[in-house]
Amino acid sequence: MSYSKNLYAEASYGSSQESMRDEIIEVDLMKYLPTYWHEIEQMKVLQEILGKNLAEVIAFKQDLFNQMFIETATWGLSRWEKIFDLPIEIEKNYSFRRERIKAKIRGSGTTTKQLIINIASAFSNGEVEVIEYPNEYRFVVKFVGVKGVPANMKDLTSSIEEVKPAHLAFTFEYTYNYWNNLKAYTWSALSIHTWDKVKVI
Repeated sequence: MSYSKNLYAEASYGSSQESMRDEIIEVDLMKYLPTYWHEIEQMKVLQEILGKNLAEVIAFKQDLFNQMFIETATWGLSRWEKIFDLPIEIEKNYSFRRERIKAKIRGSGTTTKQLIINIASAFSNGEVEVIEYPNEYRFVVKFVGVKGVPANMKDLTSSIEEVKPAHLAFTFEYTYNYWNNLKAYTWSALSIHTWDKVKVI
């Protein structure tokens, strides 16, 4: 099938990223034929080829369906990025690109404190607080649901810059472990890690 081997393969595997495509399971067409065909070698070979082609069509259909949803899209993420006027960066991993798209969706509408929380939560995959200092014309985005610095801070910063009022400044505050948080661990268990790792363990 030239379509599945050329167009589909080019679209699905154009980058080095891991594909989300389901494993192809061959379809046994012989079981749908009368038993007297089962001993004919040519028929077995023919049905095996047709079964493989049918399996590719089924897999392609499922993979195409997956592109309709951000959480399962792979090669279709480029289309989502185009829709929301985001740069298409196929060299980035799927998780990174999905977070950016979801943050863009959440970032539409009038800028409110909750909107900033929604955007930051989409990037950090955890609970976020926004602390406002109106007299100082600034606010702080505090990550309380995840420890350490979340990945993709560059795009998070850009997303907040896009939606916040121009006169407001903002900073980030991160959550780390303190010694009191580590009482459940023994010294030997912690000694194999660097301090940077212990702070977010």
